[in-house]
Amino acid sequence: MISEFLTKCLALIWLPFLAVLPSALSAHVPEPAKNTSKAISAVNVKAPDFVLVNQDNHRFDSTQLRGKVVVMNFIFTTCTDVCPLFTVNLAELQRKLNARYADELFFISVTTDPEVDSAKHLKGYAERHKADFKNWAFLTGSEPQLKGVWNGFGVRVIKKGRGLVQHTSLTTVIDRQGIRRMNYLGEKWHVKDLEKDLLTLLGKKA
Repeated sequence: MISEFLTKCLALIWLPFLAVLPSALSAHVPEPAKNTSKAISAVNVKAPDFVLVNQDNHRFDSTQLRGKVVVMNFIFTTCTDVCPLFTVNLAELQRKLNARYADELFFISVTTDPEVDSAKHLKGYAERHKADFKNWAFLTGSEPQLKGVWNGFGVRVIKKGRGLVQHTSLTTVIDRQGIRRMNYLGEKWHVKDLEKDLLTLLGKKA
C-alpha cells in the first residue's frame, strides 16, 4: 500500500513537468488549422494593407504590389522546424517561375519574432537560402506593427522565449487586385499545388 501511495505521489509531482516539456524543447510548434483535414482552402477576402521594413531596412508598402500575384508566408529565422523548409521550397519555386514571371510575381516572408529578426538578420537568412530580392521581401518592424499584420491575416503568435516562437503556419496567395485567394495551412500541402494555383492566377491579366 505504501509503495502504491508513493507511486501515485510521484506521478502527480512529475505530471506538470511532463506536460510542458515538449513545448519547451521545440523551437517551433506550428499551430494546427481548425480543420486539419484540409491543408489547402480557397478564400475570397481583401488582404489587409500594411507598411513594414524590408531586409535592407527600407520602408515596404504592400499597396505597391497591386497588379502582381503575391505569395506571403510567416516565418522566424531561428526556427529549426518547418520555416526553413518553406523558405527552401519557395526559393526553388521562385527560381523556376522567375524565368517567365519575375515582373508579375512577388514573394513576402513576414517575421513572427521581431526581437531576433532585425532587417540585417533577415537579409543574412534570405541570402543563405538564395532568395532573389528582385521579387522577394523579408519583412520586420516593431511588435505593434507586426501584430497588426499577424492579426489581419489570422496568424496567432506565441512567444515561448528568445528565439522560440509558436505560430500559425500560413502561406497565402493574393491576386493582382489584392484579394486573398488561397490559404495553405501547416506543412501537409505540396509545392506543386501552390505552383499550379500561381500559374492560374498569373494567366489572368489585371
